[in-house]
Amino acid sequence: MNNELTIVQTADGSNTIYNPQVGENYHSRHGALQESQHVFLQSGLHYFLETNPTQQVSILEVGFGTGLNFLLTAGFCIGQKINLEYTGIEAYPLSHEMISDTGYEQYTSPEIWGEFIANYPSALRSSTKLNPYCQLQIAKCPLLNFQSETQFDVIYFDAFAAIYQPEMWNEEAISHTVKFLKPGGVFVTYAITGNLKRMLKGLGLQIQKIPGAAGKREMLRAVR
Repeated sequence: MNNELTIVQTADGSNTIYNPQVGENYHSRHGALQESQHVFLQSGLHYFLETNPTQQVSILEVGFGTGLNFLLTAGFCIGQKINLEYTGIEAYPLSHEMISDTGYEQYTSPEIWGEFIANYPSALRSSTKLNPYCQLQIAKCPLLNFQSETQFDVIYFDAFAAIYQPEMWNEEAISHTVKFLKPGGVFVTYAITGNLKRMLKGLGLQIQKIPGAAGKREMLRAVR
């Protein structure tokens, strides 16, 4: 069996990475770019900013993966002169070479791409300032080992699907994640199940069932 990661093209022409050990792609095969834009940028960050106008935003991503969600978020925030504090959790970070080969430079500015690629190794060690507007840290640890004093405005929950990684979607994992969400904060994920809705409601969040990205009828947004 070939256990090597491979870059594959999705339906909208953007690339993702297939992980044979998990048996899953890092993004939707229906379109990596459109999934990131719809689920995380539009339904998460944009929604938060519409209801909470601010020039400073903090984001926690569970499953940093390829960095696509970060790149799109950084591009938007820098364009709007919003200070971004971005923390990703990634137990198994991709190599610098694999990140460089994604082709994601076409979805952001040369400056942001260059800063990201140059600082990716240091962001895995500590919080790193990429430019005057953007701070990035990638916590190299399992989700349940992650700790932070920060309460985040938005949480992007982008773990592999529950069928492949059930331990990321159980009550312990979701409860641990949500404790980092500040009052008024927004939690978004591409998935929606009855169990997930019940868990988030039990944690005191207000559930919103909204249209999903291509290939998915619905997705979940929750507000604390």
